[in-house]
Amino acid sequence: MLLFSCRNNQEEDHAHDAEGNHLTPEVATISKTVWTDQTELFVEFPALVKEKTSKFAAHFTTLDQHQPVREGSVTVSLIKGESGIRHTVEAPSSPGIFSPALQPKEPGMYDLVFDLKTPEYSDRIVIEDVQVYASVAEASKNISEAEEAGISFLKEQAWQIDFQTAPVTQGQVYDIVHTSGVWQAAPGTYKTLAAGANGMVNFVSENLTEGSGVKKGQLLMNLSSEGLSSNNIRAEIAQAKARFDQTKAEYERKKELYEDRIVPKSEFEKVESDFRVAEANYRALASNYGAGGKQIRAPFDGFIKSINTSNGDYVEQGANLVTIGTDRSRLLKTQLSTSHNPSKESIANVWYKDDNGNWKEVEGGSIVSVGREVEDRKPMIPVYIKVDDVVEMPEGSFTEVQIALGHAETGIVVPEAALLEDYGNYSVIVQTGGESFERRPVKIGKRNGKNAQVLSGLEVGDVVVTTGNYQVKMASMSGQTPGHGHEH
Repeated sequence: MLLFSCRNNQEEDHAHDAEGNHLTPEVATISKTVWTDQTELFVEFPALVKEKTSKFAAHFTTLDQHQPVREGSVTVSLIKGESGIRHTVEAPSSPGIFSPALQPKEPGMYDLVFDLKTPEYSDRIVIEDVQVYASVAEASKNISEAEEAGISFLKEQAWQIDFQTAPVTQGQVYDIVHTSGVWQAAPGTYKTLAAGANGMVNFVSENLTEGSGVKKGQLLMNLSSEGLSSNNIRAEIAQAKARFDQTKAEYERKKELYEDRIVPKSEFEKVESDFRVAEANYRALASNYGAGGKQIRAPFDGFIKSINTSNGDYVEQGANLVTIGTDRSRLLKTQLSTSHNPSKESIANVWYKDDNGNWKEVEGGSIVSVGREVEDRKPMIPVYIKVDDVVEMPEGSFTEVQIALGHAETGIVVPEAALLEDYGNYSVIVQTGGESFERRPVKIGKRNGKNAQVLSGLEVGDVVVTTGNYQVKMASMSGQTPGHGHEH
């Protein structure tokens, strides 16, 4: 039988069996919550007593997406020095809950170790200084179960909703300037394709319009000179091919004579030069030439930025036909007041809002330039930021921007998503145990859209709820403690 703690407003501390029936525990129940970089362990177990079997209710949660561990094995070990005992369970008794058991042989102070192995990863969680008592009487005398305060929110509840926690950390905080910016095409992210010959424009696709996606090497249009009496590309290619064949034959003949020392070097070099020129001219004319004429192909994956001609138009060599663009990199143009004395060196970081309204940090990008002068009608200094990311927002559209200036201050920070606001007052939901939470007022300082500085109310190492905090808040306002849902 497994003993675990369960409380509500009507009942004293008690435990349930697997069917939910009440049990009277011989010793107090202990609960521990430990976080690693990958896992949260919330474990409940009767106090360890010599020669008594204690069964554990070990709740394992992956911190990524905060989901229960559904597959894998858990080995629990009770270790003292070089010796110890262990028990392995090969699967959870229910999603996220493993139920190993141990029967200590000797009293003393031990380390309680949980080794988790899942198909995705492995983790080791150590709870130090766990006491094994000599008797039930000694355990009962030394352990008193403190009443849980705050908000009760069960693991089964958290596992069924979008839920996420994050540790409170030390971070760098900057002075933030809130402004706006406009998206522009970055140099090198678009290319204009020109006509390689005179001819009539023939679109390959009927749906060739601005904004259409294209793939590298995709045929967009042909330039046909069929029916033209002059500047006929097919005739020019034929002439270039004849000239190329003629000079090639002459080059190969002179080469043999030169190697036999029959003709002088100067004569051979002139023939070789004529051949190389004829070859380059022919290959240039013949490149991208197909059955429909001179072919215009997309140079990279992207979209049609603009079309500068119409189907059936006659164009001359060198005329701009179509411009291909890509969203892989953009320029974000924003502006700062001269009072901030902006420079490339003073701008530490930039955040912008994407098309989903989420703040994104400029990663892998850089400050391209900062203006050095202002005009009477333009008192703001322009700042250009290169964003090396796929930006779905149309060119010319506006977005909110936050710019970090100056030197950073080190302070306590939490994710912006952890903040709850009530009429200008802020609070967070702090996880004090595996299933216990409290709502704590905080005083915040600087904010950058992603993180907020906390001036008071939290300490480094506290764990706050970043997703699902409103559900926990509503649980605290209901005035009721939910019934225990563990299936141990």
